[in-house]
Amino acid sequence: MKKIALLLVLITTLVGCSLDNGDRDTYTYSVLPIETYELPAAFKLGQAYTIKLSYQKPSACHIYQGIYYGKELNKRTIAIQAAVKDNQSCTSEVPPISEASFNFTATATDSYIFKIYKGKGADDKDLFEEVEIPVIQ
Repeated sequence: MKKIALLLVLITTLVGCSLDNGDRDTYTYSVLPIETYELPAAFKLGQAYTIKLSYQKPSACHIYQGIYYGKELNKRTIAIQAAVKDNQSCTSEVPPISEASFNFTATATDSYIFKIYKGKGADDKDLFEEVEIPVIQ
């Protein structure tokens, strides 16, 4: 009987609680261009490399969300992912340059082509800088 009473209290407690606080934070997500990057002149097959990136957040309200890393055959598309909390007042002060990095290991003998996101063009199309890195054995 005690177990049934405890179970009823537990169910009532869980059903009575609402996770909706009515003031949900909403975010807008964006992709930021990469200002500078460090890539080696060549990759050695099977060796790990740290690829360093620097980027500029448009405001202090932009929150780093990670590195966008797209793979298609030997092409790697790289950009910075960010989020901005909606309805948040931001100062117009631009924060300092930020840095991020990721590890890359060459697992194929063909060259790799890195497509580095550089922003939007006048026609609102994405701009990329392509860098081909050979793999040596």
